[in-house]
Amino acid sequence: MSKTKVICFANNKGGSGKSTTCSNVGYCISASGKRVLLLDGDMQMNLTLSFFDEDTSLEFAKSGQNLYTALCRQADLTPYIQHTAYEGLDIVPSSTLMSGIEFELFTKWQREFILRRILKNTLDSESYDYILIDSPPTLGCWVMNIMCASDFLLVPVEATPWGLFGLANMFEFYEQVKQIAPDLNLMGIAITKANERKNYFKQTVETLEQLDGVRLFNTFIRVDSTVEWAQDNSKPVAVYKKSSRAAQEYTEMAKEVMDYAGR
Repeated sequence: MSKTKVICFANNKGGSGKSTTCSNVGYCISASGKRVLLLDGDMQMNLTLSFFDEDTSLEFAKSGQNLYTALCRQADLTPYIQHTAYEGLDIVPSSTLMSGIEFELFTKWQREFILRRILKNTLDSESYDYILIDSPPTLGCWVMNIMCASDFLLVPVEATPWGLFGLANMFEFYEQVKQIAPDLNLMGIAITKANERKNYFKQTVETLEQLDGVRLFNTFIRVDSTVEWAQDNSKPVAVYKKSSRAAQEYTEMAKEVMDYAGR
C-alpha cells in the first residue's frame, strides 16, 4: 500500500477558494520538507497559474503536457509532471480542454477509476509524500474520478452570505462516492475569505459547527489582499510575502492537514 496521501479539494460552489487553498497549502507542505505533487483538474487552470505565468500555462495546454491529455490517453501520469520553481513541489498542469472531460469519460470502461489507474505508477514509486488535487466547481463523473483516487476530501467554504449554498449536495455526492470508494474520508471543512467583523462569518461558523460528524479546521483563512497580489505574480503567498497574515494562516492549515493525514 502506498504511503503517499492523496487529498482532493472540492466544492461544487464556485469562488470557495479551492484553488487558492490547494496551491498555498501544497506549497507550505513542501516548504516543511515534504514532497508534493499537485494535479490541476479544473479547466480554469487557476492552480497552474498559481505557479506559472499565463504564456507558460497556455503552452502546457497547447503542447499536450497536461492532465486532460493523460486522461484521454489513459496514460501513465509520470511524463506529464512539471517541476515548479520550488524544491519538492511538482504539478501536472490543466488545459482549457478540461471543459470537455465529462464527454471524454462517458464511454470509457470503469470511467470512475481512470484517474486512479493513471496515478498508479506515481503512487507505487512513492516519489511524493502528498498528492493534492484541485477539482472543478461541479459534481459529475470527473469529480467522482478525483474523489475515487483520493484518501481524503477537504472542502473549502467561503464565509460569505452565499458560502453554504449547495453544501448539502456536496455531502450527498460524497456519500454516493463512498459506495464505490469506501476508503475515502472527509478530512473536514476549511473556512476561507473570513471576516470576523461580519455577522455572516459567525453565522457560517455556527452552522458548520452543528453538522454531525463534520470536522471544522481550527485555522481560518481571513480576507487578505496579499493573496490577490501573490496570485497576480504567480507565487504562493508565503513566497510573495512570508510575513503576511495569510502566509501564516496557510502554514498553520498545512500543519493541520499533515497532522490529520498522518493519523
